Amino acid sequence: MRTSNPALSDKAFTGVERSGPPMTLGGTVNKTAMLLALSLITAMVTWGMAWDSIQAAQAGGEMNPMLQPLMWGGAIGGFVLALICIFKKTAAPFVAPLYALAEGLFLGAVSAFFEIRFPGIVMQAVGLTFGTLLALLMAYRSGMIKVTQNFRLGVVAATGAVALIYLVNIGMRLFGFEGMGFIHDSGPIGIGFSLVVVAIAALNLVLDFDFIENAVAAGAPKYMEWYAAFGLMVTLVWLYLEMLRLLSKLRGGD
Repeated sequence: MRTSNPALSDKAFTGVERSGPPMTLGGTVNKTAMLLALSLITAMVTWGMAWDSIQAAQAGGEMNPMLQPLMWGGAIGGFVLALICIFKKTAAPFVAPLYALAEGLFLGAVSAFFEIRFPGIVMQAVGLTFGTLLALLMAYRSGMIKVTQNFRLGVVAATGAVALIYLVNIGMRLFGFEGMGFIHDSGPIGIGFSLVVVAIAALNLVLDFDFIENAVAAGAPKYMEWYAAFGLMVTLVWLYLEMLRLLSKLRGGD
C-alpha cells in the first residue's frame, strides 16, 4: 500500500492496535465530510476579514491587523498539527479536526486574495477540485484506473520531484537568488508546469482511495477513519491550491 501522501505512507497502518470495531469506508467518508465542513467554517472567517481589509486598504484605510496572524497561524499551526497526526495516529480523532480548522484559516485568506484579483476564480477552483475528486473516484471504483505497482511508483516519483523543485526554489529565494521563474510565470512553460503539478496532485487522490480501501479490508482500527480522512484532506488542500495557481496563470497573473 504505497502512496506519496506523507500522511498515508506505506507504514501508516502498521504497528497500530487492532482492538475494538474496525474502520469502514462509510465512516471514513463521513469523517472526511466533517473535516471539510470544519475547514469551511474557519475559511469564511479569514475570507471575510481579507475581503474587508483589502477593500478598506484600497479606499485609503488600514488592513485588519488580525488577518496576517490568523492566516500564518493557520498555515504554521496546520503544518505542526499534521506532523503530530502523522507521528501519533491515535490522536487523529482530536488532531484532525484541529488541522481542518487551522487549514481553513489559511485557505480563506488565500482564496480571498485570489478572488479580489481574479473575480470568480475561487468558485472555479472549488468546482474543479471536487469535480476532479468525483471523476477520479468514479473512475477508480469502476476499474477504469487500476493502481498497479508501476502506477504507484510513477506517482510517488513524480510527487517527490515536484516537492524537490519547490524546496530548491524556496531555498534559492531565502539566499537571495531569483529562484525558478517558471514556477510562477504565466507563460506557456509556467502554465505547462502547473498543469503537470495539478495532474500529479490529482493522481495522488487515486493512491489515497486505493490505500484507504486496502486499510478497510485489512481491518484497521476505528480511529484510523479520522486519520485516513486527514490524509485525504491533505491531498485535497494541495490540489485546490494548485488549481488556484493554474487558473491565475491562465488569466495572465504571476
